Amino acid sequence: MSATALRSLPSVKDRCSPEEWALRVDLAAAYRLVAHYGWDDLIFTHISVRVPGPEHHFLINPYGMMFHEITASSLVKIDLDGEIVEPSEYLVNPAGFTIHSAVHAAREDAQCVLHCHTVAGTGVSCQEKGLLPLHQTAMLLNGQVAYHEFEGVALNHDERPRLVADLGDKGCMILRNHGTLTVGRDVPEAFTRMYYLERACAMQVAAQAGGAALHWPADAVQGVTEKQGKDAFYKMGRALVWPALFRLLDSKDPSFRN
Repeated sequence: MSATALRSLPSVKDRCSPEEWALRVDLAAAYRLVAHYGWDDLIFTHISVRVPGPEHHFLINPYGMMFHEITASSLVKIDLDGEIVEPSEYLVNPAGFTIHSAVHAAREDAQCVLHCHTVAGTGVSCQEKGLLPLHQTAMLLNGQVAYHEFEGVALNHDERPRLVADLGDKGCMILRNHGTLTVGRDVPEAFTRMYYLERACAMQVAAQAGGAALHWPADAVQGVTEKQGKDAFYKMGRALVWPALFRLLDSKDPSFRN
């Protein structure tokens, strides 16, 4: 499908509730931002958001579309069985369904789930000790990061209970030998968490690459910074970070709103 055709996809704004449309715009923005920051992986990885209502439907990316192309109307609505519930020209990635549906079903607070395969995030996922509390960005995530062992490409539904158990009540997860995952009470929180998690991983890899002995912050400082980071991503996300990121996207290409 050409770029012109993508931009001319019919809008679904008049066919959904105002609440769903707002979520669609937020989710499309998150996809564009993942592309902007270079966290995308061709057409792979996913961000999903749960649509309010008793149906337990959620929105996910159309499989085959690049993240910088995604619009609010092109997102695909599926149920917890991975079945598309509204007409779409696209399919969905079953691996995305396996991970995301598990988290959405288990965590009422996980309205948004974001998963990446970045170089830095995956690099840290391969390190025995995972994310190290070496610097301010990582320390703000103290107590918020879970780990899940790699079980192969996420196609096996039997993995879902183990993934959910490992995630527990945490907001971030490092998928061993795979990548990173964050959840949020809304899209801004999940995205802001991922920004900090990815930055923390990149900073760790950079510090290790320098070759010099590493300076570890004191234990007392670790605890102070952990308290400062608690709930910070929710408070900052919607009120401060998200409006600024929308201005960034609007200056680049406002078609994510279509």
